[in-house]
Amino acid sequence: MATAMTLEPITASIRFGYGPRPGDSMPPDAAAWLRGQLDRPDPLANGPGPTAVQGLEALHADRLDRKRKLKPDRVRRLFLAENRAIGEHLVDTPMPFRERLVWFWFNHFTVSLKRPFVAAVLGDYVRTAIRPHVNGRFEDMLLAVMRHPAMLLYLDNAQSFGPDSIAGRRRHRGLNENLARECLELHTLTPAAGYTQADVTNFAKILTGWSIASPALLARGAPAFRFYPAAHEPGTPLLMGQRFPPGEAGGVAALRFIANHPSTYRALATRLAIHFIADVPPPASVARLEHVLATTRGHLGSAAQALIDDPAAAIPLTKLRTPADYVVAATRALALPPRRRFPVLPAMAALGEPLFAAPLPNGWPDTAADWAAGEAMMRRVDWSYDLAARAERHDPVAVADAVLGPLLSPATRMAVQRAGSRRDGLALLLASPEFMRR
Repeated sequence: MATAMTLEPITASIRFGYGPRPGDSMPPDAAAWLRGQLDRPDPLANGPGPTAVQGLEALHADRLDRKRKLKPDRVRRLFLAENRAIGEHLVDTPMPFRERLVWFWFNHFTVSLKRPFVAAVLGDYVRTAIRPHVNGRFEDMLLAVMRHPAMLLYLDNAQSFGPDSIAGRRRHRGLNENLARECLELHTLTPAAGYTQADVTNFAKILTGWSIASPALLARGAPAFRFYPAAHEPGTPLLMGQRFPPGEAGGVAALRFIANHPSTYRALATRLAIHFIADVPPPASVARLEHVLATTRGHLGSAAQALIDDPAAAIPLTKLRTPADYVVAATRALALPPRRRFPVLPAMAALGEPLFAAPLPNGWPDTAADWAAGEAMMRRVDWSYDLAARAERHDPVAVADAVLGPLLSPATRMAVQRAGSRRDGLALLLASPEFMRR
């Protein structure tokens, strides 16, 4: 009988994190090290930073400045400060597995700068709607996301009115189905669940009134999320064969229903397995994750632990690092102090994956076929050569041993060792097939 493979520390660090840094001591028990990250609180969850209220106030002030022919600058300054902090934390985090989960779930619930005004509240969105729920229940994350101004603005629910509501009739405004459609199609059930266009329309009616506080309400201390009964469609529309209470409570109940639907568990299990295991994950891995989600009522921490324990987690690394993962891993590998690094988020953008600018609501793709084009790979090589210039005092062979260990092939080791300069050796390491994988 074949013996199950053991999850090796280097494999665990790369598959579930951003890879080790020179000087990092690899834990003898890789699975315990990963589980420990799930047990510890995220220091940035609900942490300091501009709140959604402050972001909306800055957005309103910028709009007033434009009307006055002044240069709007408040949102830009907030966003740039957030970016610097995010980039530094990605490289320096002591909990890389938890951080990978944060950005996996952010990509799942994409909010993009393709709608530029969301920049005002993006930082708060990650801190308050994503980070606190990475180790909790999916339904709680879904509710937090759907109530957050970032998502309400990005998918236009703040502009959705029940056609027969008081405000809808008065303003001659109607439904916007964007949030309802993307929630069903991308965030939860997927079309495999068999919902219809009527379900999309009825779900949009259920979510009418879910919006953001007006500037006047914000000035009086109101929270950023606001339910407006006057904009809510009266009645109890049918969604997937179910009826829900009228008012805000109906939206909450509907979201909890679809969050815990078997089709949602299947979709989440598949996406987790694709991200952490393989572009075409073993069906058994997907089935295990689906079973864990179903038996724990969507507990994401339990699903993450199931990933760690899955036999496929110990197999050789086959996934191609996305540009964002590659930038973070390369910056960590060279152990550069902050003053000598390239700014991380601009580097991600230069390689084709700006963190907050996915082109569509389905987020950035997650398979090699989407990232392995020749021109894209050459941009990585060029960038790695520029980055290596900032670490020319490093011994390339020592770095290679530290960040790849037994995954380093003899051919790559020899190429790094025989390189014409330390810079060349480091660039060869960062451009090697082994370093490109996770």
